[in-house]
Amino acid sequence: MTSFPTALGLSAEQTEHVIRCAGLAPSLHNRQPWRFRLADHVIEVHADPQRRLPATDPDDRELRLACGAALLNLRLALEHVGVRPIVDPPSQMGAPTVLAEVRSGGKTTQPPGERALYEAIPRRRNNRRPYEERQVPSADRHALGSAAQWEQGWLHLLTRGELDQFSELVHRAHRLQLADERFRVELERWTGRPREVHEGVPAAAAGPQPEPQDLWVVRDFSGGTAPQRVAGKDFEREPLLAVLCSYHDSRADDVRAGQALQRVLLTACSRGLQSSLLSQVPEVPQTREDLRRMLGGSLQPQAVLRFGYGSPTPRTPRREPADLLLQ
Repeated sequence: MTSFPTALGLSAEQTEHVIRCAGLAPSLHNRQPWRFRLADHVIEVHADPQRRLPATDPDDRELRLACGAALLNLRLALEHVGVRPIVDPPSQMGAPTVLAEVRSGGKTTQPPGERALYEAIPRRRNNRRPYEERQVPSADRHALGSAAQWEQGWLHLLTRGELDQFSELVHRAHRLQLADERFRVELERWTGRPREVHEGVPAAAAGPQPEPQDLWVVRDFSGGTAPQRVAGKDFEREPLLAVLCSYHDSRADDVRAGQALQRVLLTACSRGLQSSLLSQVPEVPQTREDLRRMLGGSLQPQAVLRFGYGSPTPRTPRREPADLLLQ
């Protein structure tokens, strides 16, 4: 059996562990569009162009968000094994797919707050099921906002007065996407998959099929295989919805926003909250622009998140660390 390559002074086991943690980040349709190149002094984070979704994400914005989320996991895992990560932008001489370069800034001891986020990495799930009709405490709401700011992002919690307007955007974006045959093909290909497949959304983690009474359009990730919803188990009428925003709109801002997104999701998990993503509005250019204006015009909407309390959901499958490496 070939030993796993090493980087940053770590053992083979430690290097494999930090790459495994990075690979547990969320991504559109669980495509896992990241690769890593290991060297003695650096770990490069790359986008994987073979895992693009051109109909759903033609500008690769969500691909870069996912790679940013994987970068945040990598940072937390390196801290846990005693390496202080220093993240640099890609070198101008580097490959066009590289998004960040991570080097060692010396030894460190992970603070308790960061350790709690690290421990949440394998527990975090995208829970697409209905949540309880139960409010999220103000202390947790504040913690979610602080997590976004820690990574130079902004989390706008939608007010009750904004929910109706946002609901219209969700339904419009959903209709526009379903009218696109290429979008439907991508959705059908990468959702409702067997559990043994190492990518895509398995039917067991898909949540219920949408029904007419749902106020919030939720995609059918089950491929039509989800059982009929139990009576009384509808989605909550007033969920806690939040828009994760960046201050600017560039490739680097997408990667930065992905780190903010993952810190918010891990913070939610560490505080006992379930979360899911409502991706339609930011994915459709018209509705993303309308959402930007709705938020005042100065912030760039990157992702919409839903928080609450719900039943456990199965994990999504993941590729092995060795499959994530570039030679």
